[in-house]
Amino acid sequence: MIIYNITNQVDKRLANEWLTWLKEEHIKKVMETECFTEYKIVRLLEVDESEGVTYAIQFTAESKADYNRYIETHSVALRQQSINKWGDAVIAFRSVMQVVE
Repeated sequence: MIIYNITNQVDKRLANEWLTWLKEEHIKKVMETECFTEYKIVRLLEVDESEGVTYAIQFTAESKADYNRYIETHSVALRQQSINKWGDAVIAFRSVMQVVE
């Protein structure tokens, strides 16, 4: 199993609006790709929030092939939609993890 983690630092002034967009629009589009089976949204605690609120979205793929299909087929367009809407008010860092146990 593969976890695709996207950590986002969001400008405090836009955090609520961004979270609504994430839940109602963006995640829906990602899940419609059928590359992932589930997701979780978490907020990081005990971090410096002077630059913004930090959230992580973790998408679970059954295989590396499913994750690769997402990256090769869907990720560029979906990232661009986010950039077009939020610009530099959201900074994203991505990582990929394999579930060991």
